[in-house]
Amino acid sequence: MSKSTRVKAVISYDGSAYYGFQKQKSTKQTITYEIEHALASLQIDGSIVGSGRTDAGVHATGQVIHFDIPPYWHDLDKLTLNLNRKLSAIRFKHITFVASDFHARFHAKKRIYRYIFKTKQPSLFEQKYISYYAAFDTMLLYDALNSFIGKHDFNMFRKTGTDTHTSIREIYQARHLQRESYHYIYVEANGFLRAQVRMMIETAMQVAQKKLPLQALIEQRNCKRQHNTKLAPAEGLYLARIIY
Repeated sequence: MSKSTRVKAVISYDGSAYYGFQKQKSTKQTITYEIEHALASLQIDGSIVGSGRTDAGVHATGQVIHFDIPPYWHDLDKLTLNLNRKLSAIRFKHITFVASDFHARFHAKKRIYRYIFKTKQPSLFEQKYISYYAAFDTMLLYDALNSFIGKHDFNMFRKTGTDTHTSIREIYQARHLQRESYHYIYVEANGFLRAQVRMMIETAMQVAQKKLPLQALIEQRNCKRQHNTKLAPAEGLYLARIIY
């Protein structure tokens, strides 16, 4: 029997159409199920592995997955075309051959998330993809985001159920920028805990809106006291890029 070959795919998806990336017993409406179902229809059996899991409603423009394909699928452009014909809210950007031991999750060095919001209510056509926050102080947001940079124990910035042996993560970048009426927050790290990005952004925005002092954020970052457990709305969050 011919040996299978490992491939790496960069995908984007509309998270509002799914209950998250990970397969669930209660629903088939997940990104993993949809992709594996499409692969099975092309006689590609087995499971996919993602660089990380995204929550219900969270989008991706640069999620990375790996899976194994039979040797007769040597034309990856044709495979990409066939998969995109079968999927509606998921798009394969490109597929490439990789070494047999490549792992989308464990080999990732950096992960970048992008958060998009407006300070006025998004239009009907934006509301699944952009979130809303009322007016805020940009300098306070700068200070709040800057305080996350470095290596910290983010145990108080995660949802329970995180599948990891440590809650220490290193944040390389956390910055805000504005283009016209759109605000963007970029967070880059070696990895993230479950819902960590959304809790970080919500806490930073509470500081920026003067609902929480900066010192409270720092206390929570230092695992001294939990001041916020709320999450930023899912619709504004995008898994933007994985760096290997």
